[in-house]
Amino acid sequence: MSLELSGLINAIHEGLTGAIEAQWLVSLIEYVLVGAGLLALYALIALFLIIFERKICAWFQCRLGPNRVGPWGIFQVFADMLKIMFKEIIPLKHNDKLLFYAGPCIVVIGSFLTFGGLQFAEGVHGVDLNIGVFYLLAVSSISIVGVMLAGWSSNNKYALIGAMRSGAQVISFELSACLSMMAVVILGGSMNLSTLMEKQEDLWFIFQAPVPMLIAMVIYLIAAHAETNRGPFDLPEAESELTAGYHVEYSGMTFGYFYVAEYCNLFINAAIGALVFLGGWQAFHIPGCDGFNAVMDMCPSYVWFFLKCLFFIFMSLWVRWSFPRLRIDQLLHLEWKIMLPFSLFNILLVAVWVIIF
Repeated sequence: MSLELSGLINAIHEGLTGAIEAQWLVSLIEYVLVGAGLLALYALIALFLIIFERKICAWFQCRLGPNRVGPWGIFQVFADMLKIMFKEIIPLKHNDKLLFYAGPCIVVIGSFLTFGGLQFAEGVHGVDLNIGVFYLLAVSSISIVGVMLAGWSSNNKYALIGAMRSGAQVISFELSACLSMMAVVILGGSMNLSTLMEKQEDLWFIFQAPVPMLIAMVIYLIAAHAETNRGPFDLPEAESELTAGYHVEYSGMTFGYFYVAEYCNLFINAAIGALVFLGGWQAFHIPGCDGFNAVMDMCPSYVWFFLKCLFFIFMSLWVRWSFPRLRIDQLLHLEWKIMLPFSLFNILLVAVWVIIF
């Protein structure tokens, strides 16, 4: 039997229920604990991905990367975190201060709301809605509001151009991402993430319908990578053209919010891809091979989940550090003339697949 986090959560609930009579107080304490736990995990994942990317980038470029602070430089990211927390926030003149400071907060809020809807292990999640897929797609789009506010309120032409580019890019690629998720919903017959996980217990969706799910996964990964504004789709932050784009006027922790949200969005996109295509926290099973399946089940569900996420994150970093930046016309041509028609065709394909098989 593998050790599951759900057992710890049930033990905490039973302990609080036995010690406190008021049910509302028990619920309030549990909500606070869940929120604090998710917030701590949110920050730790961002710190891990920062050092992970710097090491992967160094590996691709045949250099060492951070190697001074701590063993193998793993504490460098903590030093950077402390530095940015105490950096001065430079005030600006002639800008809309309310919207200027609201922008990075909205970006983090949208990212954290999406983070809370993920399923990290069996029975371990912030919220389990019957429209879980729709919820993830909806709240993940909130961050673009913060980006637009940041670009407009900075009173800087480069920031405004970067925000407009980001808006056009996210809105465009959101269509393909949603259509690829719709293909998964058609195959699974539900928008509830728990139901989708149950239907992948014996065989992941990528193996249940290899052709349409492979198309949907490739489209989703490209669209999700573009929505995070990372190379080769980093036009909103193009240093050579816009000197960092929509967050060019931000400093200190206000810039840190954008930085943290970017890396957490990288994890969120990988997590969603792992949940809907690779079975999420479900172990790899081969129907009929009970012995092999029993060995796979010995690995805890949260280990399966994070390994799949790391696989997608590595693929994203590989793409970022391998291809040059696209032009804006090439970017929009890729979405509207290639990916969107393929996404619409794939919905028809998966519907026919479900009817036949």
